[in-house]
Amino acid sequence: MTTILNQHEDYHQAQDAYGFPLIIKQLLNRARIVSRHQTISYADKLTYTYAEFFKRINRLANVLKNMGLKQGDMVAVMDWDSHRYLEAYFAVPMSGMILQTVNVRLSEDKVLYTINHAKPKALLLNAEFAPMIKNHQFDAPSIEKVIWFDDEDARVAELPSYVDGIYEDLLSNASDEFDFPDFDENTIATTFYTSGTTGNPKGVFFTHRQIVLQILASMASTALNAEGQGVRYTDVYMPMTPMFHVHAWCVPYWATLIGLKQIYPGRYLANKLVDLIEEHNVTLSHGVPTILQMLITEMNQRGGKFNGLKISLGGSKLNESLAKRAYECGIEFMCGFGMSESCPTLSRSIFDDKQKAMSLEEQINYRSLSGSPILLVNMELWDENGRKQPFDGEATGELVVRAPWLTQSYFKDHDAGNELWRGGWMHTQDIACITPDGTLKIVDRLKDVIKSGGEWISSIEIERILSLHPSVAEIAVIGTPDERWGERPVALITLKPDHTNTTAEDILAIGHQAVEKGHLPKYGVPSDIKFVKEMPKTSVGKLDKKVMRQMYSQNLF
Repeated sequence: MTTILNQHEDYHQAQDAYGFPLIIKQLLNRARIVSRHQTISYADKLTYTYAEFFKRINRLANVLKNMGLKQGDMVAVMDWDSHRYLEAYFAVPMSGMILQTVNVRLSEDKVLYTINHAKPKALLLNAEFAPMIKNHQFDAPSIEKVIWFDDEDARVAELPSYVDGIYEDLLSNASDEFDFPDFDENTIATTFYTSGTTGNPKGVFFTHRQIVLQILASMASTALNAEGQGVRYTDVYMPMTPMFHVHAWCVPYWATLIGLKQIYPGRYLANKLVDLIEEHNVTLSHGVPTILQMLITEMNQRGGKFNGLKISLGGSKLNESLAKRAYECGIEFMCGFGMSESCPTLSRSIFDDKQKAMSLEEQINYRSLSGSPILLVNMELWDENGRKQPFDGEATGELVVRAPWLTQSYFKDHDAGNELWRGGWMHTQDIACITPDGTLKIVDRLKDVIKSGGEWISSIEIERILSLHPSVAEIAVIGTPDERWGERPVALITLKPDHTNTTAEDILAIGHQAVEKGHLPKYGVPSDIKFVKEMPKTSVGKLDKKVMRQMYSQNLF
């Protein structure tokens, strides 16, 4: 229990005062009172009330306890976005256990690596992913208990011998009463692994206190925006960032805290996502630009527009061409910045009367930036010698941050954790500048910036300019070795279906025009353009430039 640390004799804590630890169970307090009749849906499969949701959390906690699991044990989940996942988001950490959200989009060997590195004792397993754990008694020996998820339309004829029970059967036989204990708010609540574009995935971890503070700051920063952009009690929420990735940006937690109507879509298929958005009048979501493009393409094929859909975007840079298409399709979008190590949100767009007065072109440009720090976040820009750079909109440096919810290290990797926290600030490995009014502009990733003839070139800036060509659907600019200049930029482009006759010269003309107007140095115009059918992406939908560089060097484009 928290005590008051003050030497003054009049400041004593009452004997029965409640210290209120910031733990995940507190997120349910309001909803238990005001949202009992609000609904949570899993795709087109089922709908139940919050009152039933609370009982199912208790039942799951009893199932885990009856299996012999204890506080501090790790419980892994492999599932698409579902009501079951949401129940595990609460029941597992509220029981004092650690929730591992397994990235099911990784390769099988990487999935097994993350499981064997974390060593969960129990696994909540969707039947679809059973082949990934192979013979888990040998390939993932830490797993002692397996609970089986099986939708009606995917039911198997015979359960594997290692399964301890079917989720719904186990819940139906468990008590719907459970007294979740209070404990230290600095107890580890969750762990998951970065997408691992370089080497093996790294494990990050977060405490109850960190998650609660991230939720409160992120939710408040969102709500402070103008009507039409901020979260409201009347919103209908559906995630479009996987629940295995950074807690789906923590929004399922704060949607439950508010007591919103929630929809969980299962696997992300464009037609099903749009169907659910239209059926339930979804107003609030989030995702990477790849998801945004999927939604727009699907809606354009239907000949319609979205009505009141607000999407927070992050993960990779939103190019202005896609931003304009989103605007034209009726999507109210805002960008932000974060990373796996930051739980994740660090910044998001501010939209008020000043931005409303902008022209459409100015708005599109502004909305494509990374916003401003959310509440409690501190940021600095450091040069290569650790010297602080000014916030003048021109000086650039590595973005370093402090906030109360940042992972304190990497799981079982102290050296990498020390590197992450050099000098007492968390290093993002992003090159950025910050304007005098506090707007963050990510210039490039340290590993993606291109050095040509001794000059640094921002791949993101080249992408921004070339994306303005009406034929461009997706674009990625990478640096490739060059004997004379060291590196030269190359653009990889997917074309819109109705612009397949576009040539490289057509798109390069945009670059040359930017040079003439002083928006791009001459050496920033790509030396080569390759048209590709599909961009390599990471397991969470980000453009994978590491793979692109490898494929280009092997003439695979």
